[in-house]
Amino acid sequence: MKKAGIVILIVGVILTVFTSVIFFTKEKVVEIGSLEITRDKKHDLNWSPLIGVTAMVVGGVMIWLGAKK
Repeated sequence: MKKAGIVILIVGVILTVFTSVIFFTKEKVVEIGSLEITRDKKHDLNWSPLIGVTAMVVGGVMIWLGAKK
């Protein structure tokens, strides 16, 4: 339980520091016979820093409970 708490705590820190991820996918614009035109489409994935803070609290509680046993 202590190792899982440490992992969740680290993930919480990462989620708090980095509150968004940007990634690109290929999107087909035109396809005429063997001619194909594509473009990169940008996607933003955003989350609240409160999710990271919550994960840090859960990880801290798990570490604390693991140390009590």
